[in-house]
Amino acid sequence: MHKRLYILLWLGAALQLVACGTYKSVHNKPILEGYNATPPVVVQYSDTSFSYKNNFLVKNRQQLWELYVEGDALQRGLINGALTQDLIKKQEGSFVKKVDELVPSKFKQALLRQFLKWYNRKLYLNVPEEYKTEIYGISRYSSHEFDNIAPPYLRSLYLHGAHDIGHALSDLALVGCTSFAVWDDKSEDGLLLLARNLDFYAGDEFAENKLVSFVKPEKGYPFMSVSWAGMIGTLSGMNLQGLTVTINAGKSDIPLVAKTPISLLTREILQYAKNIDEAVAIAKKRKVFVSESIMVGSANDHKAVLIEVSPNKLDVYDVPNTSQLICTNHFQGAAYKDDDNNRAAIRDSHSEYRFERMTQLLDQNDKINPVKAATIMRSTTGLNGIALGYGNEKAINQLLAHHSVIFKPEQRLVWVASSPYMLGAYVAYDLNEIFKGQDTGTTGKPMGIDSLLIPEDPFVHSQAYWDYETFRKQDRIIDRGLEDKKGLSVDFIKEYQALNPDYWVVYYKVGRYYYDKGYYTAAREQFKKALTKVITTLPDREATQEYLNKATRKSGGE
Repeated sequence: MHKRLYILLWLGAALQLVACGTYKSVHNKPILEGYNATPPVVVQYSDTSFSYKNNFLVKNRQQLWELYVEGDALQRGLINGALTQDLIKKQEGSFVKKVDELVPSKFKQALLRQFLKWYNRKLYLNVPEEYKTEIYGISRYSSHEFDNIAPPYLRSLYLHGAHDIGHALSDLALVGCTSFAVWDDKSEDGLLLLARNLDFYAGDEFAENKLVSFVKPEKGYPFMSVSWAGMIGTLSGMNLQGLTVTINAGKSDIPLVAKTPISLLTREILQYAKNIDEAVAIAKKRKVFVSESIMVGSANDHKAVLIEVSPNKLDVYDVPNTSQLICTNHFQGAAYKDDDNNRAAIRDSHSEYRFERMTQLLDQNDKINPVKAATIMRSTTGLNGIALGYGNEKAINQLLAHHSVIFKPEQRLVWVASSPYMLGAYVAYDLNEIFKGQDTGTTGKPMGIDSLLIPEDPFVHSQAYWDYETFRKQDRIIDRGLEDKKGLSVDFIKEYQALNPDYWVVYYKVGRYYYDKGYYTAAREQFKKALTKVITTLPDREATQEYLNKATRKSGGE
C-alpha cells in the first residue's frame, strides 16, 4: 500500500483523541424545509425497467442503465434513490470490498474511519445546501449494512469526496484520464467535438453498472451525466445549453482537510453555467482540496478551455490560435509553469507521454468526427504505433476505463461507450429530444438513437482481448505470490508472460518473484527484459534498474 496511506492511518489513531472539531460535521443536517418530501412509489415492470411518474430507470441493449429524474433537490434525491436503490447497494458494496482489499486489517480500517471523520470535518461547509439535500434524499435508500463506517447520509456525503481523497492518497495510482476537443478546421463539420476516457479504477465490480443520468432540476439547466448509482457529482456531462464538463486529476500535496469535492463543483457548473465565463465564475467561488483540470466545452462560445484548479490557485488555459485542446494529467497554464507538483507530474508520470500520443493521433486523423474520435479513444498503442502491452497506462486506452464519452455540444448530442471497458458500442443520445417537454415520451424505454450508434471495437472478439482477460486474472495470482511467497510453476510463469508479451510488468514482476526467492541470475534476466519495454513512469524505470543492479551484484554477473 502507498506510504501516504500508512501515514494517514496512524494519524487517524492520534485523532481518536481529538473529538473536538468533528462534532458539528457529524451532526450537521441538510435543509429539508420547503421541499417536496413525498415518498416515491416506484412501479417495477421488469428487472431492468422501473418508473415513478415521469421519472424512470431502464437498462438498454448495450447494458447501460439510463436514469431520468426531475423536480426539486429533495425530490430528485428521493426519486433517484428509490429507482436505483439496488444499484446503490451494489456500488457501495463493491467500493467497501475494494477498501477491504487495500486495508485488510480491521484495526487499520477502524483507524481509517477515524481519519475520514476528522478529514471530512469541514466538508459540510463546502458543499452547496442544494446538493446536501439531494444527497440526503438518495441516502434514504442506502443500505444499513455499512453503518459501522458512518450513517447513510454522512456515508453518501463522504463518498462524493472519495475521488478527491483517493487521488490525494494514491497520488494518481487510480486515475490517468485523457481528453481532447476539436473545432473549426480540426472537426469534420467545423462544429465543436470533445471526447474523454475516465480511467478511474476501483475494481471490476464497481464499473459493472454504468449509469447515464438525465436530470431536469427545478432550478438551473437540464443536463446529462455519466457516473454510477448514488453519485450526484459530475465526472463527464453536458447540459441543454451545450456546455460540457470533464475532469482530469493533477498532482497534489496531501491536503489536511476536505473542501469542495471536484465532482460537486463540476455538477454546479453543469447545472448553472451556459458559457465559459459563467463556468469560471462558479469555479472561483469554491475552494477545492486537490488539483484538477476541468475541460469546459461551450456551444455558445464555440470552443473549449481548461479551468485548472488547485487548493492555492486557479488558471484558465485557452488556445486562441488553434482549434484543438488536449488534456491529460498535468497543467498547461502559465500559473503552474513553475509549480513543483506540476513539474513532477510531467517528469515522473505517464501524463506527458499520453499528451504527445494524443497530439500524434489528432495529427494523423484530420477532420475528426464521432467515429474517428471513438477510434482515437480506443487506441492501445504508444508513440508511432509502438506496442506497449495491454493495460499500460501510457496508452490512451488503458483497458480499465470506467467510461468513455464523446460530445457534440452545438447539436446537443452525446455518445456513451458501453462495456467491456469502453470497447463496447457508443450509444448516442439527443438532449433536445430527451428534455423536449414535461412528458419525455420515452418513459420506461431506452433513450439511445440506434441510427447514430458507433459499433463496438472488433478487438473485443480477438484472441488478444481474451488473452488480456486471462492475463488480468493471472496477474492477481502473481501479486499474491509476491505477497505470500508461495511457489509458482515455470509453466505458469511462461503462460503469464506469453499472454501479454509487450507489457514490461510481466518481466518486472517475475523478476521480483525470482529475486525474493534468491534466484538472482534468473531475476537479472527478467529485469533486463523489462527494461527493453516501454515502462510506464520514470520511478518505475528507476526501480527496475535498481533491482537489476542488485540482482547483478548478488549473482556475481556483469
